[in-house]
Amino acid sequence: MTNGRSILYRLWDHPIFIMSVVLIAATGIALATGMPIHRITQIAIYTLYAGGVNFLIGYVGLVPFGASFFFGCASYALAIGSGMLGGNEITGIIIAALFSLLLALVVGAIILRRRGLYFSLLTLACSQIAFEIAFKWTSVTGGENGLQNVERPLFGSAVSFHIFALVTVLGSCWVMWRLAHAPFGRLMQAIRDNEQRVSSLGFDTYRTKLIALIVAGGVIGVAGGLMSLLLQGVYANNLSWQHAGDPVLMAALGGVHHFLGPLWGAIIFITLEDRLSAFTENWWLLFAPIIIAFALLSHEGVQGIFQRLIGRSRWTLTRSVIPPRPSKIAPLTSAQAVVSDSSAPILLIQNVSKRFGSIVTQESVSLEVSRIGLHSLIGPNGAGKTTLFNLLTGVHKIDAGAILFEGEPIQHLAPHKRARLGMSRSFQILSVFPNLTTFENVRIAVQAAQRQWGGYWNDAYDNEAANAKVWSLLDAVGLADRAGETCASLAHGEKRLLEIAVSLATEAKLLLLDEPLAGLAESDRKVVSRLIQRLAKSYAVLLIEHDIDRVLSMSDRITVLHQGRLIADGKPSEVAGHPEVIAAYLGSAHGKALPPPRAAADRPVPTSPASAAPLLKVEGIFAGYGGGTVLDGLDLVVQPGEVVALLGRNGVGKTTSLRAITGVLPLAAGRITFDGKEISGLRPDEINRLGISLVPEGRRLFPNLTVEENLKLAARRGGASQEEICDLFPKLRGLMRQRAENLSGGERQMVAISRALMVPSRLILLDEPFEGLAPAVVQEVREAVAKLTRKASLVIVEHHAESVLAMADRAYVLVSGKVAFSGDAETLAGDIALQERLLGITKVADLAPTELRAV
Repeated sequence: MTNGRSILYRLWDHPIFIMSVVLIAATGIALATGMPIHRITQIAIYTLYAGGVNFLIGYVGLVPFGASFFFGCASYALAIGSGMLGGNEITGIIIAALFSLLLALVVGAIILRRRGLYFSLLTLACSQIAFEIAFKWTSVTGGENGLQNVERPLFGSAVSFHIFALVTVLGSCWVMWRLAHAPFGRLMQAIRDNEQRVSSLGFDTYRTKLIALIVAGGVIGVAGGLMSLLLQGVYANNLSWQHAGDPVLMAALGGVHHFLGPLWGAIIFITLEDRLSAFTENWWLLFAPIIIAFALLSHEGVQGIFQRLIGRSRWTLTRSVIPPRPSKIAPLTSAQAVVSDSSAPILLIQNVSKRFGSIVTQESVSLEVSRIGLHSLIGPNGAGKTTLFNLLTGVHKIDAGAILFEGEPIQHLAPHKRARLGMSRSFQILSVFPNLTTFENVRIAVQAAQRQWGGYWNDAYDNEAANAKVWSLLDAVGLADRAGETCASLAHGEKRLLEIAVSLATEAKLLLLDEPLAGLAESDRKVVSRLIQRLAKSYAVLLIEHDIDRVLSMSDRITVLHQGRLIADGKPSEVAGHPEVIAAYLGSAHGKALPPPRAAADRPVPTSPASAAPLLKVEGIFAGYGGGTVLDGLDLVVQPGEVVALLGRNGVGKTTSLRAITGVLPLAAGRITFDGKEISGLRPDEINRLGISLVPEGRRLFPNLTVEENLKLAARRGGASQEEICDLFPKLRGLMRQRAENLSGGERQMVAISRALMVPSRLILLDEPFEGLAPAVVQEVREAVAKLTRKASLVIVEHHAESVLAMADRAYVLVSGKVAFSGDAETLAGDIALQERLLGITKVADLAPTELRAV
């Protein structure tokens, strides 16, 4: 392909080029057919109006119901300012833009203190206040009659003004597109996805949102100025609540997650309004069903429908490409930390206390963290480890005590300011940016490491040094091949690896790693463990982890918390033998062999699947995400009363299998039957009511509800009672009135299992039930799960074979979406070599044909 043709192809892919072609074509049609040219001008102006609103909705996640506040006020600013100062259309637009920018600065500084619905309602309130002022301040605004005779000295004719409006609209849209690809624009999208994570990287999210609102206000102000010039007058009705939702509606019709969505939305809105209003004054009665149809057919609007037709189901707010992968990725290196005084601790915690109501999470905890080395923080679930991280990073405020970083108190600093001092963390519950690519997730963190808090013009991908660092980080955690995939399409273990890469990218002086090995296969655990040990040679690493064997072998120092108190602190050899540690953290099951698999005599059904009608039968199913195939002809059978282990490395399709069974993920092909009834095409709620319940990975409780409310929400006739739940998990008896967000990981898992029991279930699917739990809690959950076999059949997804094979009757091992092993759990448990080949680091291509056997 010649260079000229490649430029043409790049232009055709550019949304500003497409927008220009559409508007110019519409102009030609209007001129050729005698249609009023001002109608096309109005479409262009409303495209900019909706585009400014969509700049907030699509990129930063703010929904301004009252954007008409900026649109209408800018119109009055142009009319009044031009009348007082004179000038022309260009100076008038400048006045409108500057006034709207100032208005957005003042109002945004106040209303951005609130989020979500409150922000939306505050913008609507501002618009209604402005309407009342404009309607009643007759001496200045003209009241009901508005302001007439706005001059257009440069572009007096409709055609000349139309050209001026098109140039202004396209130029303003190009500025927004440019900002979207600058570091600042990528930062906005990260805030949209996960504001807490952005703050933990050191970004001031309030400032970023304020600047975004100012930019959007300026763009909307330009649109408002153009409208007053088009009408050659300005009227209060543009500020009224009846029109406040127009730009949001246009953006939604076109697609809020697509840059060209406002263009299609404006065309539909103006055209239908024009045509329908010609037939009846009550044209909204006809317009409303059309809007409803769009909402039902495509929640991504017109652009979403088009995306599906061409087989590209993705957001088009930015380009889909990422920087090219280097032919050779440089290994990850980190500069030796500069140590001014190696004897002074980098972090000093002095008598820190914290309580949530009657629950004490920290009781006079004092701790020192050295400038270099791996310091592990362990303790049973609920000991207060993650809460301590939240106190260190500013998520929660301490009740008493002091926190010193580099000798300076930080307990009163905001989270982003603590991060900027050199403190970075990962989270126990996955905290990434789901709608950004894997590459972009890490690039945002690299941007923070480079102290690039803004960056409003240069393309974010023009920084070659940053790109190289991202590739090195992705390669270090084994995700270089998935760099162009959106985070939402990654497997759970891959997301965990990605979060580790994000944490490492900040190059902080102190790394707070909250269970970085949770959810990882053994091969990935080894990779990440080596990476953490290497980092500990240059930086301070404070690690929370339940893999006690690794903690003992890796750590330079270990601190143990129990019920909010520090019970041990010292070298690994000292802590390992501490009697309080053994009793509180390791539990009575530590050191004991796992129980043997259930004997055939104890099983409630015959061992052969062919000798009884199966409860669940999965036949040759194919499924995946975004056009890709994850499950490749999967076959699986579960008998009544049976415990089935579903094993495999990360990304092979274990969770995807559960999503397909529960109806969350539609099948591309294949058949699923439950108790003799086909359920392949049923909705998830219908499948649940038939008796299939899911305990999802990550627990997914409702954080703002209490434990009791979480259980009652799922309760149905025939399910377990609250008393039965408390008998199964006695610890929950005293936690019923606690909000789920304040529970430990083990407590949340207990609630998640209990919630599934509140439904009369015949088959319970457990996705990683032991992930992130202390050994004592794992034993408690394992015993509870064993009791579930009296109530229902179980399918347990787990990445640690030894933790589930002991309680399973049969096992399946998946490799690349296919069944590589199906057989008795005891057989697999006794064949360590086969486990290594199927669950270790061996590639599928290395397996012998006899080892890749299907059902």
